[in-house]
Amino acid sequence: MTEESKPPSERAQIFGSLLVALVIVAITIAVVTALFGPTSAAELEGAEDRAKERTEAVEERAEAREEAADEAAEAREEAAEPGGSGPG
Repeated sequence: MTEESKPPSERAQIFGSLLVALVIVAITIAVVTALFGPTSAAELEGAEDRAKERTEAVEERAEAREEAADEAAEAREEAAEPGGSGPG
């Protein structure tokens, strides 16, 4: 006696379909994460903001150094002028 194979029940078909769908979603997430990385848009925006703040701070320090150098040069020029308020 050979037993004929029965078609899967409706419940088994739904379970199999859901399992395949989950595998497809998992593969898609893995591929997208591999291509773009796990970084979210908010993290990228925060990194850009921090980089901009660092750049602005560097520019402000450079301006402050330039102003201090200009003031020091002016003070030296005034001290070097005859009759200036230099030492001595």
